[in-house]
Amino acid sequence: FKRAVKGMYETIEEVMKRNNLTNDDVDWIVPHQANDRILTAVAGHLNYPYEKVMNNIARYGNTSAGTIPLCLWEYEDQLKKGDGIMLTAFGGGFTWGALYLKWAINPKN
Repeated sequence: FKRAVKGMYETIEEVMKRNNLTNDDVDWIVPHQANDRILTAVAGHLNYPYEKVMNNIARYGNTSAGTIPLCLWEYEDQLKKGDGIMLTAFGGGFTWGALYLKWAINPKN
């Protein structure tokens, strides 16, 4: 648990540092949905508002590689063109990664 949390928030911090980003530049964090305690801990370490962390773990459980695309699909109506989105995940062998992107799709009407 601790290694997963540390790996996720440290990779987010590294992406933010390399790109001169602050929490204000990140409209959403989309984490791997392993369990809610990890999501809460990552947001806490980053001092990031939990309500801006996409979360669907209660509905689907840990859907492995599908967690991030499922969150984006589920939250699509809340995303606006230009939103800064931080994706983060961990996998087998305790590997971590994070990616910052700008949402390029206009909201559905």
